[in-house]
Order: sequence, then C-alpha cells, then structure tokens
Amino acid sequence: MVKLTGYKKVKTAVFISGTGSNLKSLIKFSKTRKSPISVNLIISNNPKAKGLRLENVNKIKKKVFSFEKNYKIEDKILTFLEENEIQMICLAGFMKILSRNFINKFKGKILNIHPSLLPKYKGLNTHQRAINDNEKFSGCTVHFVNSKLDSGKIILQKKVKITENETKNSLARKVLVQEHKLYPKAILKVFNL
Repeated sequence: MVKLTGYKKVKTAVFISGTGSNLKSLIKFSKTRKSPISVNLIISNNPKAKGLRLENVNKIKKKVFSFEKNYKIEDKILTFLEENEIQMICLAGFMKILSRNFINKFKGKILNIHPSLLPKYKGLNTHQRAINDNEKFSGCTVHFVNSKLDSGKIILQKKVKITENETKNSLARKVLVQEHKLYPKAILKVFNL
C-alpha cells in the first residue's frame, strides 16, 4: 500500500500511448478534494498520442520518449521522474513493457488498467478473444505492475455483460466506460480511503 505523507497529494506520472481517455478521467479525479494523487507528468512513447493534447488544457508537463533503445531510455525516464519528484505511476493504455529494473525502482507504486477480467486474457486483443471464447462476461482490472505481463496483484475489477451480438468495438466501448470509474476507485483503495 502507498502511504500518504501529511495532507500533500502524491505526485503521479501517467504513462499513455493513445487517446488518453483514462488519463482524462485520472486528471479529473486528481482535482477532486478526496483524491490522494495529483497528476504532475504525462509520459508517452508515441509523439502522436492524442492524450498529449490534454496537457495544454491542464498545464501538466509532458515528455515523449522513443523506446527503440529500451534499456537506455528507461534510465532517462527514471531520471526525469526523479527530477520531478514523482512518487507513483499510473499506466493508462501504455503499450510498452517496462523492465524488471524499472519496476523495482517503483515497487508497489505502479498501477495499470487492463481491459479484461485478469488473469484471463492478458496482453492484447482482449475483447475479440473473450467473444471468440463465448464468455458471458468481460470487464476491466486495475492491478499492481510486476515483472510479468498483466500478472500483478489485483486491486479492483468490474464485470461487463457480453451480449449476443457483441462486437469487439461495442464491448470495448462498454468496458472503457467502466475503466474510467474503476481507476479512481482503485487508487482510493490503494490509499485505504
């Protein structure tokens, strides 16, 4: 569990690769009185990520890192996080796998949201796989990040019913609505609030 220091909000970096809809939800949540976090940094591996535009509206520092030389870039990211006094990381549609070394530096302080009911459907293409397997439910999971893909301790999950004529796109939309609600709830749970 992450410990709150005094009444100060915990400085948080959100890592994104795409539209940033969960980032938007986390920024909105961070501005509420009950939120234990403040979103201080947006980090992306994708210079074209739509979510990077949110930084302008919200005056949040952003930085794009190219992950072609993975081991070198992670050191630069860690230095950047340290310079900005980041205490916690939220992965929100970040499509790169972080190394064990990176994860160990923030052990127990990196959260991820995944669009399935883990441990089922780790990795990509979760919605289509759930439909193909005739699952009755899918959903989303917020979990701690460890060195194995989508395998860290589960914090919270939310189920979504898969209907008869479900497509991967319709299921993705339903799950995303729940993701936006689940991530803030999971953060409150991590802080015992």
